[in-house]
Amino acid sequence: MTESRVVAGIDGSPAAETAIRWAAAEAASRGTGLRLVHAFVWPEFPVPLGPSDMAPGLRAAADKIVRESVELARKLEPGIEVAGTREDGFPSPVLIRASQHADVVVIGSRGLGIALGALVGSTGLDLAANAHCPVIVVRPDQPTYTGDHVLIGYDGSSPSSLALDFGLDYASRHGLRVRVVAAQPVHSEQHRATREELDADVRGRPGGLNAEIIHIDGHPAEQLLRLSADARLIVLGSRGRGGFAGMLLGSVSQTVLHHAVCPVAVIPAAAIGG
Repeated sequence: MTESRVVAGIDGSPAAETAIRWAAAEAASRGTGLRLVHAFVWPEFPVPLGPSDMAPGLRAAADKIVRESVELARKLEPGIEVAGTREDGFPSPVLIRASQHADVVVIGSRGLGIALGALVGSTGLDLAANAHCPVIVVRPDQPTYTGDHVLIGYDGSSPSSLALDFGLDYASRHGLRVRVVAAQPVHSEQHRATREELDADVRGRPGGLNAEIIHIDGHPAEQLLRLSADARLIVLGSRGRGGFAGMLLGSVSQTVLHHAVCPVAVIPAAAIGG
């Protein structure tokens, strides 16, 4: 059986269905298997889990979500191996554990438990900060396959270096153009990567020779959001040079996660041993 190196979090919501579509396509492009994980939270609470006169039981409902999600993924990508599991626990710790053996985790930004009006829930923010592999966050109101390029945020930090590798590889597998953005905040040297350093670093990597490189003044989050209108995916590190020591998720990545009009891939510090 093909090893399941792509993981998607599922909960039966429209956002989870979008995540399944993304994850299935990603597994197919990587030639790996797909694992769908449903975090079953109810054992954490004093509630009956089995069948009753009023309902078929919470475990049965959870198993139905897993079964239908697996069927959808197999229909979308018949050529990949798909496995579905129900894991007891809250979504964040369940998916963080799953990320230890994954190449990428894909989740929807709005699950069943998120407050109305929030764009990215606590699970997405927790994973972006603490997962052991890259995390892709998608929203149900975003078209699945629009945009013709990958937009990569770069500031010379270790997380952004891994983001550059991830974005170049993703673009190569999906036949997309690449735009690398190094945005320098006005009156600040924290994010500074010189044009020469940027050009040498990008051009020297697989897939970087034909990348468009944008070296621009302005706040990184604002510039990434401005340039992402026609992007398929934004890729950035969880925390760059400008973050405060000890922060696992910086203000740039949080802002982009909340406001991007396309899916966002974040490289957590733990993915590089940070």
